[in-house]
Amino acid sequence: MRNYRAGTLSGAKITTLSTLIRKAGHLKQNGKRIVFTNGCFDILHYGHIKYLEDAKNKGDYLIVAVNSDSSIKKIKDPRRPVIGQSDRLKTVAALASVDFVVLFNEDNPLKLIKALRPDILIKGADWSKKKIIGADFVKSYGGKVITVNLAKNRSTSAIINKIVRDFSG
Repeated sequence: MRNYRAGTLSGAKITTLSTLIRKAGHLKQNGKRIVFTNGCFDILHYGHIKYLEDAKNKGDYLIVAVNSDSSIKKIKDPRRPVIGQSDRLKTVAALASVDFVVLFNEDNPLKLIKALRPDILIKGADWSKKKIIGADFVKSYGGKVITVNLAKNRSTSAIINKIVRDFSG
């Protein structure tokens, strides 16, 4: 049995796009199905965990692209993220369901999707399949686009609102 050293496992999962392209290509050549999803993963909660576990169950390897701090400020709120990108990357990488984590600075993950050509693109069921970024591209080469049900009443925004409501004043 291997001894676990703090930081070793999650650190090995965090990678650059160029390295990830190489690794994903090798895995695909060996018949492995690559699943791709993305998100902010700010204030990690049960809804995130369930979503990532469900995504992993659709293929062999799960790649998670995490929005950078600057991209979250643009797409969410200038006060977000609550948790910085370095900690968010490490936290997502520490999950057993996640195989690789990559940071991206763009407003959307299309560049990564085009570079990685995943077999399966996953988003939460709150997204219409027609509005999922990269869906048309993935379908163009025979890949699948899947939505997974989200855990009810679980969201980072709801957690922030509860904290503000219950602990301010």
